[in-house]
Amino acid sequence: MQQFFAEPSWIEENRILMRGADVNHMKNVLRMKPGEDVRINDGAGKTYLCCISAYEEQTAVLDILKELDSDTELPSRIVLFQGLPKGDKMEWIVQKAVELGAYSVVPFAARRSVVKLDEKKAAKKQARWQAIAKGAAEQSGRGIVPEIQSVQTFGEALKTAEELDVILIPYELEEGMKETTRVIENIEPGQSVGIFIGPEGGFEEEEVELAKAAGAYPVTLGKRILRTETAGLTALSILMYYLESRTA
Repeated sequence: MQQFFAEPSWIEENRILMRGADVNHMKNVLRMKPGEDVRINDGAGKTYLCCISAYEEQTAVLDILKELDSDTELPSRIVLFQGLPKGDKMEWIVQKAVELGAYSVVPFAARRSVVKLDEKKAAKKQARWQAIAKGAAEQSGRGIVPEIQSVQTFGEALKTAEELDVILIPYELEEGMKETTRVIENIEPGQSVGIFIGPEGGFEEEEVELAKAAGAYPVTLGKRILRTETAGLTALSILMYYLESRTA
């Protein structure tokens, strides 16, 4: 069933008045008609089963049928710190990270990042990535729309990660799957986790040392060298499986 996110101010006691671009998507793209059911989420974890009552100019009037149980969020907040990749790879990374349960994505410029964004371009990219995150959250039935934060420097990203309980940095020169397994198994549901992924050229050794000094654990994702667009999603998949199996 199609899901959309609504602003809390649009939600009344027995109905929801949808506004904005989603109304056009609902009416003219999906061609949803009055009488059809739709899921609406308030972005704070509440999900409603609704029935389309009518379209009024730029508004879709939805009758609330009932509140649904919403249990699609991971038991831990996972923040993906992604080194800026080339081309449109970031769009794909954001989409898949949201589907896998990331709470937030923080793009950052590492020393080996080829992409250089000025303030204006960075703001435009961020808006684009946030729109992709919203669409992915709707498609995957998320209870929230993950925030795609503004582009940061590596130092700023480490500062942002200070508030997290656990910080992981997959590194191609790191060895020892047993130690990686130990670190992951010690993560408790409810703890917040940051994952640092380098750009195409990876991290410089000095950056890894800075991350370690900030409390990050270097880990390995296996014997193969993964692309930047694969590494973060691999780490997210491992954590998603592990955390949800602990709370099943």
